[in-house]
Amino acid sequence: MKSSRRNFIKRASAVSAGVVVAPTLLAGEKKMHAAKSYPICVFSKCLQFLDYPQLGEALAKIGFSAVELSVRNKGHVLPENVNTDLPKAIKTLKQLEITVPMMVTGIINPEDPLTESVLGTASEQGIGHYRMGYLRYDRKKSVMENLDSHKKIFDKLEKLNRKFGIQGCYQNHAGAGVGGPVWDLYWLLKDFDPEYIGVQYDIRHAIVEGAKSWSLGLDLLSPWIKTSAIKDFDWKKENGKAIIENVPLGAGIVDFDAYLVEAIKHEIIGPTTIHYEYDFGGAEHGRKDPSMGIAEISDYMKTDLVWLKNKFKMHDILKHF
Repeated sequence: MKSSRRNFIKRASAVSAGVVVAPTLLAGEKKMHAAKSYPICVFSKCLQFLDYPQLGEALAKIGFSAVELSVRNKGHVLPENVNTDLPKAIKTLKQLEITVPMMVTGIINPEDPLTESVLGTASEQGIGHYRMGYLRYDRKKSVMENLDSHKKIFDKLEKLNRKFGIQGCYQNHAGAGVGGPVWDLYWLLKDFDPEYIGVQYDIRHAIVEGAKSWSLGLDLLSPWIKTSAIKDFDWKKENGKAIIENVPLGAGIVDFDAYLVEAIKHEIIGPTTIHYEYDFGGAEHGRKDPSMGIAEISDYMKTDLVWLKNKFKMHDILKHF
């Protein structure tokens, strides 16, 4: 795996000097929200072994100007310390010209006293979007019984988000949990305002669950998609079973060209975040003591960032990097 990634880096780095960001985003003849643009973020989970100044310095060197900060248990900011640590983190990153337009949380319980504290502090600090925690299906109940119960949670969270002027995003995630088949998210969201509660659309997970039908799910959810997560994967066979292998961008089977065509068609724009889930010596799992050094990790991260910038350029997507 490591040798294949090194070869991928060598191939991708050859184009890094020629990265140019397109000045406009066009869907046919229509300019899409040209007045507002968003940077490419990075989910900070893979750099949780760095403190705030180190995180900012690393991101600046790699070429990121924004971060999707982990504000959850074992994250860069612990929920119980959000009032002091989130402003500190944002101030430190801002000094290095790194913005925080979005964060990842474990929020799924509107009654938790920390929920309002996290959302209120984030809103005060200018964070516009947060990723929610995950819901599960109780297999002793029917699917619809589960969804009816979960919808009450979404209803309460939408009201809280409206109160604080922030948007909650539920990530579609492959597997048997809520958000795996994606149509369940439509059922949960269809009666709510997309400005306050919606989806962080993950094309990698969508293709795992719907290799040929993912575009239908995207079409269904498009009004609620305000943020996007980017990563790639491949299938491999192990002991006679199909196994998912996370790989660098462009090295797997995700058809990013088809995805971007659909995203443009549905006018899906907003903060985009790269998730690094392939082997970083444990850093990809949030370990504080990864076996891979920051220099090697940074090389892989920069390669994916350059690859995505060039892909956006090919599709004339308006972004400021």
